[in-house]
Amino acid sequence: MQWSLEQIRLFVSVAEQRSFSAVARDSKRAQSAVSNAIAMLETDLGVSLFDRSSGRQPRLTEAGSALLEEARELLRQCDRLDGRALALMRGQEARLRLAHDEAMPYQPVLDSLEALDVRFPTVEVQLASGAQGDVARKLLERRADLGLLFHHEQMPEALERRVLGSVEMVTVCAVDHPLASEALITRQQLARHRQLLIAPQQSGYPGGEQLSPQVWRADSFYVMAELLMRGLGWAWLPRHVVQYPAYQNQMIELSSEWTPPALVVEMVWRRDEPLGPAARWLAECFTHHLKAIG
Repeated sequence: MQWSLEQIRLFVSVAEQRSFSAVARDSKRAQSAVSNAIAMLETDLGVSLFDRSSGRQPRLTEAGSALLEEARELLRQCDRLDGRALALMRGQEARLRLAHDEAMPYQPVLDSLEALDVRFPTVEVQLASGAQGDVARKLLERRADLGLLFHHEQMPEALERRVLGSVEMVTVCAVDHPLASEALITRQQLARHRQLLIAPQQSGYPGGEQLSPQVWRADSFYVMAELLMRGLGWAWLPRHVVQYPAYQNQMIELSSEWTPPALVVEMVWRRDEPLGPAARWLAECFTHHLKAIG
């Protein structure tokens, strides 16, 4: 087989944009050149990738659909190879820009940064925190090198991620909320009171199931905690947020028949921007400290 990575990139682009002409414009080529490249790829592979008789927009054949994800993974692996080679060429990074979800357990973050100072004393650290979505946005805009966030389904394709650990979720309300006096809370009881949920609705975060017809949403677990302490609803919150010193004696953990799964903590970075030794070491250190508090 004589196919090239450039043909694979064109195949994926045409499949995603459903237009030979749009891909030609983006790649600054003649449309005929794109069509010919795809035709040569089909010849090399021995299968038809697109049904060109279905109208103006090219549509994937059964074989094309079967090979599309393989082609995407091939391109992702190429990015990893380039990134790893670049990391080896650069050596230790001079600066590490870390972005983390503001609800990330702060003790493992601080302990890890303290250890980083001992292991890599010359690395400049820039630390940024933000609400849901901010971490991924900083990485995409190249304003951060490494991200710590909670797993959700809507992760941009350009980002690579690795699971580091998990954080327990608990059901809570204010101490003077009507649910606070109940011994064991059922789903039906929860549904009768306003529910505070993380936003947006399509985030895919654990704990995103709506039980109550009355819902308020926020993009921060700490904002949810502030609303909750004022008796404005019940919520599922990370245990370490509930244990934050400022919230002591103002909210109560409920014994409920259903709680969401733990929040999965992930390290995230751009696939085309390799992690240096300090960033990789920091991730291992954070994993250790995260397990310690668990």
